[in-house]
Amino acid sequence: MKVIEKAVEYAAYAHDKQYRKKSNLPYVSHPITVGFYLLKHGVREEVVAASILHDVLEDTATTYSELEEAFGVEIARLVEGCSEPEKSMVWEERKKHTIDYLEGASFEIKQIACADKLHNLRTILIELQNDGDLVWEKFSRGREKQGWYYRSILASLLANLTDEQREWELFKELEETIDKVFMKES
Repeated sequence: MKVIEKAVEYAAYAHDKQYRKKSNLPYVSHPITVGFYLLKHGVREEVVAASILHDVLEDTATTYSELEEAFGVEIARLVEGCSEPEKSMVWEERKKHTIDYLEGASFEIKQIACADKLHNLRTILIELQNDGDLVWEKFSRGREKQGWYYRSILASLLANLTDEQREWELFKELEETIDKVFMKES
């Protein structure tokens, strides 16, 4: 558990003064929740720690070298595997890169990505219930493109897995949540 506690502290400092999309909720609540999802489903501590750190390379000044020095090669590689390419790329290019990458990613990276997307969608679902379609105004791309992205992510997460791996509970929860969030689509 020490590595998980260390990851929580590291993420809290790295994401200091960052907030969830157009809200006043501290950003660090997201990676910690992602870590809770994985911890609850019996994932190894190193993977839980990496999930808590999954956005530090992408969204903070933290470098790969700093992460590797603090947590070792395994955790740093898991975090790197969950990071999108540069934000200078247009949304569609970044998302397509992630979709393509996840298809061949390790099961552990797929577990982190699944928990990450599941938490994002559960947050959207709550906002949809509270505010209706206004939620889509928070995103640079609206409901249709978000639906495409999340459905494509799910397909990539399930690709190249054993039957046993495909049965992992969070994949099912992600699919159910995608259906709830985008249920108006045919």
